[in-house]
Amino acid sequence: MEWWSRGIDWAGGAPGLRWRGGRVSTLAYGQRLAFRAVGVRRCPGARGNPCPLEAVVPGRSTGGRCPECARLDRAHSVAADTVADDPQPYRVYLAWFGPGMTKVGITAEARGETRLLEQGAVAFSWLGRGPLMAARRTEEVLRHALPPAGERAREVEELYRRARAVGGWTETLEPLEFAARDHAGVFRLDGLPRLDGTVAELVGGGVVTGRLLAAAGPDLHLLAPDGRCLALDTRLMRGWILEAAGEGEGFSVPVVPVAAPVVESAQEGLF
Repeated sequence: MEWWSRGIDWAGGAPGLRWRGGRVSTLAYGQRLAFRAVGVRRCPGARGNPCPLEAVVPGRSTGGRCPECARLDRAHSVAADTVADDPQPYRVYLAWFGPGMTKVGITAEARGETRLLEQGAVAFSWLGRGPLMAARRTEEVLRHALPPAGERAREVEELYRRARAVGGWTETLEPLEFAARDHAGVFRLDGLPRLDGTVAELVGGGVVTGRLLAAAGPDLHLLAPDGRCLALDTRLMRGWILEAAGEGEGFSVPVVPVAAPVVESAQEGLF
């Protein structure tokens, strides 16, 4: 049986690895992961359809699709404004990803918090609900009206107040009361060691191994056998056939080191 990766899945509110054919392997924090990439990376297709060419795609592409399948995926995307007649209700959200990193976006109401988990939003609040195009117009209005902020629930609440002060959108979208939700516990972000590097790409024969410390959006944080804390963007896994690696095998895929933070100190003298 071939295990052809399709990336990560948050549909059940917990991380899991998706495979071709619909299988999902649930991930548990603290478990050991060890796999080897086999052969070459091939396009996994789009919208549930396999790539007719099984085209070879670049290892460093987080999209992981050939140009034709990428166009097909984009053509049916709500984000691309190509779907205008979807009758289901949508929600507008305000999300916080880190200091100075905030976002306004939309998601189908039926998906609940799954979209926020997929994106790695650490904290968020719903803003309003309504038809797709009303949600889309609100997203665009607020995207240009909200300045960047920077600190979890307090910052999301400040964004919420600013968004409610922007006129016009409440005529077509039902406002929702502010209620901050925090995903730090779900992601297991508290107490993480300093990040030492990120995986640049998978390569044929390359091994990824380590203990799973945290998962946020598409990223897995692994404690490698040599003690480094490394992040793997699971979008880089899509299109690879993976097989189990041996117990004693080391981390052997390309890693980009993370630069050490610059620590500023008060100047004690002129020289």
